[in-house]
Amino acid sequence: QVRLVESGGGLVEAGGSLRLSCAASGIRFSINTMGWYRQAPGKQRELVATITMTRSTNYADSVKGRFTISRDNVKSTVYLQMNSLKPEDTAVYYCNNQIYWGQGTQVTVSS
Repeated sequence: QVRLVESGGGLVEAGGSLRLSCAASGIRFSINTMGWYRQAPGKQRELVATITMTRSTNYADSVKGRFTISRDNVKSTVYLQMNSLKPEDTAVYYCNNQIYWGQGTQVTVSS
């Protein structure tokens, strides 16, 4: 059974930081491209960042220089370090392995 379980969301003031985690099971994590996506109220789900098995990364323009995606293949976990958060980063953040989705974790940035 495949499970992607996100954690680390919460309420933070603008300019603050959060670190999201996504623990995976039931997949060959080390060969998966993993991604973080987000969906704000009334908006479509959008790509935030991805990381390949060779640790090549890709970021949405809106988060470049502020967010960092990383992975720990021993722990089968992908992380999203989010710095200099802005109110427009408020959304539910989802983990994805190009097939399966996690349940999401809420990030709220107050102004």
